[in-house]
Amino acid sequence: MSGGVLESVGRTLKKHRESRAMSVAEVARVTRIPVPTLEAMERDHFDDLPGEVFVRGFLRSFARAVGLPAQEVLARYTQSRRSTVAAPIPVTSPVRATGESNRRFGVAIACVLLLILFTLAISIVLKPRGKDIPQELSARSATHHVG
Repeated sequence: MSGGVLESVGRTLKKHRESRAMSVAEVARVTRIPVPTLEAMERDHFDDLPGEVFVRGFLRSFARAVGLPAQEVLARYTQSRRSTVAAPIPVTSPVRATGESNRRFGVAIACVLLLILFTLAISIVLKPRGKDIPQELSARSATHHVG
């Protein structure tokens, strides 16, 4: 069954890099990805890297630099992550996480509303009185009082 097992993303990238006789430093220069990051990717240590968005961008650049189709590498990476990330989740975890995120969302909404009310109150208090009437209105009111 080992013949049907796909090679890891990191091993594939390393193999293609070596087949093109490129050093890690050369790939780093071409992609502007730091050497330690490239080395971590070749060892499949994706959890050591920054967020998922960065990892996907790094994979895309690395794949192009060594002549691999970027979409295939990303698809393979996604597939490998699905199989490794799938871990049993405790039954109480989703309820707690949802309640906590709802609470955070509510606090955020309350802060935004308070900020809006505070801004409105400040604008009312600091608004100049009587001097902000448009010229047309002040001219009309002056003629009405005279006649």
